Amino acid sequence: MDDYEIVIENCNSIDTANIGVKKGCLNIKFGPNGLGKSTIAKAIVSQARDDGTLADLVPFKSRGKADAAQPKVDGIGDISSALVFDEAYVNLFAFQQDEVVKNSFDIFIKTPEYDTAMADIEKLFDGIKKAFADRPEIEQTTKDLKDLRDAFGKPNKDGSIAKSSKVLKAFGSGNKIDNIPDALMPFEMFVKSANPSKWIGWQIKGKEFLELGDTCPYCATELPKPEQKETALAVAKEYDATAISHLNNLKEVIERLGKYFSDGCQENLAKITKAKTELTAPQKSFLSDLKNSIEALIQQLDGLRTISFFSLRDVDEIDKKMPLFKIDLGMIDKLDSDQTRAVTDPINAQLDKLIEQVGNLKGQINKHKAKIKKTIEENQDSINGFLKSAGYKYSVQIISEPDSYKMKLIHEDLSEFVDSASAHLSYGEKNAFALVLFMHQVISEDPDIVILDDPISSFDKNKKFAIIHQLFRRKGSLRDRTTLMLTHDIEPAIDVVKGMAHKFKDPKPSATFLSCRQGEVKETLITSDDIRTFAKICKDILSENIDDVIKAIYLRRHYEILDNVGLEYNLLASLFKGRAVPTLATATENRDMTAQEKTDAETKIKTLIPSFAYDALVQQVGDDEVMKAKFLGTDVGYEKIQLFRIIRGKHQDDIISKFINESYHIENEYVMQLNPHKFESVPEYVVEECSRLLQDA
Repeated sequence: MDDYEIVIENCNSIDTANIGVKKGCLNIKFGPNGLGKSTIAKAIVSQARDDGTLADLVPFKSRGKADAAQPKVDGIGDISSALVFDEAYVNLFAFQQDEVVKNSFDIFIKTPEYDTAMADIEKLFDGIKKAFADRPEIEQTTKDLKDLRDAFGKPNKDGSIAKSSKVLKAFGSGNKIDNIPDALMPFEMFVKSANPSKWIGWQIKGKEFLELGDTCPYCATELPKPEQKETALAVAKEYDATAISHLNNLKEVIERLGKYFSDGCQENLAKITKAKTELTAPQKSFLSDLKNSIEALIQQLDGLRTISFFSLRDVDEIDKKMPLFKIDLGMIDKLDSDQTRAVTDPINAQLDKLIEQVGNLKGQINKHKAKIKKTIEENQDSINGFLKSAGYKYSVQIISEPDSYKMKLIHEDLSEFVDSASAHLSYGEKNAFALVLFMHQVISEDPDIVILDDPISSFDKNKKFAIIHQLFRRKGSLRDRTTLMLTHDIEPAIDVVKGMAHKFKDPKPSATFLSCRQGEVKETLITSDDIRTFAKICKDILSENIDDVIKAIYLRRHYEILDNVGLEYNLLASLFKGRAVPTLATATENRDMTAQEKTDAETKIKTLIPSFAYDALVQQVGDDEVMKAKFLGTDVGYEKIQLFRIIRGKHQDDIISKFINESYHIENEYVMQLNPHKFESVPEYVVEECSRLLQDA
């Protein structure tokens, strides 16, 4: 298979970049900050997705210019999909209230194999599903049954219907819509209107104004007779707007459901809904029984409508469970009617056919459960293994939900699941979780290329290796996938190319160094031999034909690494400070060197730099023009900033000072590193700023 030779042009600060990507393996691109690594990622992703966002990368220098060259990416070949892990992904990562990550079911369980198995199981339920589909009125009937059931409310402790229920509020004191009190017959037209509760509510609101005098508050006419006023006031006494609303709504529901009730049930319901007086104990008992019958039918209809793998996965003996799904109207005789049987008989018939295949059903469900269990265990072990090796006190557990699965978060000091993970996880923990879960998302979505934009720089060394190992070495990882890791952290390259190279084989990762000058990004292959200790790098550089001051810079660093801060180190330190008389600074003294000490130090340095002469070199260090010439004479950024530091020391630009000073001190160097003569690690803007400041001096 051919690898990719990607050419990126006119994207943000990049004029041109040539990036090689090996198919089916990890490609590490190491380079300093500010080089344009994120732009490289965005450009490749924009071109792969072909979503029009490539135009967003137009360089500022080209904006508003009609003839300016546009962003362009060539060489991505068959790459048409990409997933990117970057800071934006972490920030948008959806830690949910009750699960570690949104859609954990889709990421960890719902594989193509899962979908195939689920489809095969669902085919066995097609007959029952069709029985429901052929009778669309079942949906409205079920809704009406639920409305009527809900009207009974929560029962009293003895099982009787509560007075606060909609049913008793509507019918408990008699039906005063059909049985209007004689005193209110003048209002019959309003009471028996389509929406009597609205009129009753309006009427009751005027009650307090009726009590103010003998003038009608509605029409402002006089009420000459006391009985006329009493009649108007009686509406509030006899009627409750809410109860009337319940009564009307329930009457409509009962009328729609009437054909599903047995003849005897319909007769009893008619007596109750048309009763003139308070309901009797037997009538209330009848209603309680009716509620139980309705509940039973609803449960069976819902159970059959939603029958699936999920409703049967926790059933130990499916063959014994299946007959219990059958709707037996003989046991709920209040709903035993021809219309009800017209609904339930086809469903029962299809259930009988399914029962004939129960052995096949049972086998497929158990097989599917076993695969899901294995998938869950593998995912849990993978993530928890990483969390443990990285030193985190968290673990995850994937648990079953009514119609799905969810990943829950556990802390070793807490016996319960951790709710709202985002409120408890630190930034580093969120980043680690997001990165490992991103890996599983990649496995789930299977993109053509995976891009990791500076994914692990914020972690300590132990966690960095744990993450790299998790991402690229474990079973079910990003191994064998075309992956581009852009980073300013050399440690991943050290681990996969040299330190732990024996663990990263088949396929062997590729590591290259990115550098940028004048808008052109180039890459240089990093081999195992390129990753060396500073001692070896120093030895190589001292053997080259270069300036003695530059050699002295490397040698001083070499002594510092070895913690050899004796005479030789102090002589070189004095040289860079331009001291005609070198000094000796130790933990116990700070004084000028004696002539003999200077000679002894110079002699030892000459074994490594034969032409070293302190007096001659200190004169060069003290001459700014000579030092500027040395600065211009080297193309190595590391040497330029060390020479600049000697010439100028601290200056007003805090950012540049910080970079120079940190690159100068050993505590900010890696034990293993790249030779600066081959790999330009100093950002271009730092070198340019040093050059500008020297020119202005």
